Amino acid sequence: MNDTLVTVVGNVATNVEYRDTAAGGMARFRFAVQSRRWDRTSGNWTDGPTNFYTVFAWRSLAANLAGSVSVGEPLVVHGRLKVREEDSDGRRRTYVDIDALAAGHDLTRGTAAFRRALRGESQVSTRQHGPDGAEQGDPGGAPKQTAAAM
Repeated sequence: MNDTLVTVVGNVATNVEYRDTAAGGMARFRFAVQSRRWDRTSGNWTDGPTNFYTVFAWRSLAANLAGSVSVGEPLVVHGRLKVREEDSDGRRRTYVDIDALAAGHDLTRGTAAFRRALRGESQVSTRQHGPDGAEQGDPGGAPKQTAAAM
């Protein structure tokens, strides 16, 4: 197999759209990745252009992403790079997608609490946030496990 595997670090740009399909769950979202470079002349970091990718995930990864990720959150996404071209209104457009194999929050920019998904139960949920932006309650409905319970 000659797939091009990439690992990108960026921010979720759109809500995660989740759908059940005959092959299992499918999720997709737009992902913004901005490059940063060290400018030797000014002695500062400078922001480069932002690249946008459409990330696709399947089965349990799709369900877990839909229940765990919100717009603006920093992620690390690893997967297969796919470039496709389409003709639309006489114009040729190029799209760059990533078929995700793994994804997770970027812990260099914050903390996260991992909760193991229970088999056979749907992990898809809507995250609820209070007025201060903090997550409210347990969106997945699964009991939180402590290190002793694992």
